[in-house]
Amino acid sequence: MTDRTPRLTAELLVDAALPRSPVISPDGSRVAYVAPPAGELWVASAGSPPARLPCGTGCEGPPRWAPDSMSIFFRSDGQLHRLRLDGGAPEPLTTWRGRISGHEPLADGRTVAVIATDEPDDADGCGDALVWGKSGRNDRLRLLDLGTRELRAVDGLGDRHVVEAVQRPDGGPLAVISWACPEVDPGTYTAELHVVDPGTGTVRDLGGVELEARSLCWWLARDGWHVAYLAVTPPGPVGGCAVFDVAVSGPAGEHRNLTSDMTVCPAELAQTASGSALALFADGLDTAVYRLDPGSRRFERVSTRAGRLDSLTASRSGAAIAVVASTAHAPRSVHSGPPAGPLIRLGDTTPELRRIRWGTQERLSYRAGDGLGLDGLLILPPGRSRQDGPFPLVTLVHGGPYARHADEFGGGSFPPGQWLATAGYAVFLPNPRGGEGHGHAFAAAVAGRVGLDEWSDISSGIDTLIDAGIADPDRLGIGGWSHGGFMAAWAVGQTDRFRAAIMGAGISDWGMQAATGELGTLEAGLGGSVGWEGPGPHRHDELSPISYASKIRTPVLILHGENDTNVPLGQATFFHRALLRFGVEHEFVVYPREGHAFRERGHRLDVLRRTREWFDRWLGEPAPGHGRTAERPVRSRRTR
Repeated sequence: MTDRTPRLTAELLVDAALPRSPVISPDGSRVAYVAPPAGELWVASAGSPPARLPCGTGCEGPPRWAPDSMSIFFRSDGQLHRLRLDGGAPEPLTTWRGRISGHEPLADGRTVAVIATDEPDDADGCGDALVWGKSGRNDRLRLLDLGTRELRAVDGLGDRHVVEAVQRPDGGPLAVISWACPEVDPGTYTAELHVVDPGTGTVRDLGGVELEARSLCWWLARDGWHVAYLAVTPPGPVGGCAVFDVAVSGPAGEHRNLTSDMTVCPAELAQTASGSALALFADGLDTAVYRLDPGSRRFERVSTRAGRLDSLTASRSGAAIAVVASTAHAPRSVHSGPPAGPLIRLGDTTPELRRIRWGTQERLSYRAGDGLGLDGLLILPPGRSRQDGPFPLVTLVHGGPYARHADEFGGGSFPPGQWLATAGYAVFLPNPRGGEGHGHAFAAAVAGRVGLDEWSDISSGIDTLIDAGIADPDRLGIGGWSHGGFMAAWAVGQTDRFRAAIMGAGISDWGMQAATGELGTLEAGLGGSVGWEGPGPHRHDELSPISYASKIRTPVLILHGENDTNVPLGQATFFHRALLRFGVEHEFVVYPREGHAFRERGHRLDVLRRTREWFDRWLGEPAPGHGRTAERPVRSRRTR
């Protein structure tokens, strides 16, 4: 009998319309969200099929509901639009020549808070030159009058760069985070919290906030309104996220850590009109919903769901939430329901993926060399079990390092675990120290020690799989993107046990990363030093893969975006030149126009095919029944 189950193709993964940016209406009845490829705007409700709404050339960024739940505000073609749900075309609200990066409809129904740059001054002689620290590049807080269409700046913040603004749920003032300049370094080091009265423009300063502050949220305690936010736990730039809180009434007080004793990691906050905040917490391989109790000022667990939840939004009453959810074999989709569950899927944007015969994904629990308990995931080829091993094993390291492999569908990252598993490989997804989901101390363990305990944790997991007869010790591969790309480059300089490696957008030199990467000296928290700390050797030299290039014998595939500003292309070029000098078999592929996350369809398809071919070439034939892709030796430095 012919097996008619469709096989996984690169096109199915790349073209999957995975939804993003769900926003639940204030009355809790509907959820708006965005779906690729063209940024289509959809609205769904329980018991009714989703409806696509007209949104011009596509929805840019998350949409926002009007207070009466009868219209949606969204950005398209760089301008703000309003779409009424009772019919009609989108209504353009602005003709702004600057960049609009955010918007928040206010409770009065007549005003929208807009975050936007100044309109360009054609007479300043700068043209399109980017001048660091120039105030014209700062995003400023503005108020759009829906009656007159006038867009005026809130002058009380001066020229500070506004990164987030959220109105108090009773229609009161705005909580605002601002930086001194648009650059992450030093912007995040200069971040401050303000309360802005939208009626008078009066600004009250609540002091500096912790590093990488985000996810503003109002909540009501016994002593009045407070503002909470997420940020990195002090004192350094490396560690788990925490929820910080400051009282608004009375003198500006200290910013207190509300989650200091928790071994789970807060990931998102959402406010409600009742004054009780909701939050998502990364909890190992799963995600939990918590509620902030105003009396005890502690977060209390409401429910736990297997896999990953993100993009939390709540109705005004807090009785309903919307999230994007994914489990082991269910791709990302929009869900809604009460915080305690159940959460119901609203429509299905990827029915084609549900017909695929996926690899079997199982949870792993093992011990590091020093006895620390660790978790991760194992994906076996479709229809195979542990007893069918040993398999060629590919270890895929997550980015961050403050990220995690949750027990979700492994089809979104590059290279995806399921893409390799359906080709006959066993895939190991480890969660080493430095990641999210196990509290601050676990995440902070890599501060100034990047690659050390992480590598030991990963190596211990591989040994466990070999000892269990699952992994073939003679057919091991490793790869990852961003920080995972760094770990792949680091691993092949520490051992020759791998027969192939993939370094995707990875770091080869931490000193150069602190000097040229988007995050600037925040990266020095991982690498341990910066290059201007006197003549070397420096701590970051000990922790940089480039320092061990002479020891590398493993073939390496290097993939990088030409316009990557997060991890600049020079990181890959440096590693390529070192491998060239030492005669190491490798391929160096640069993708034009791409940044840190690839967007062009052709490039994403190429990454999928090229990564599978690389492992096929060096790890030998996949398991029986899984056809090997034809080898395609490529030496070209660029692909178009």
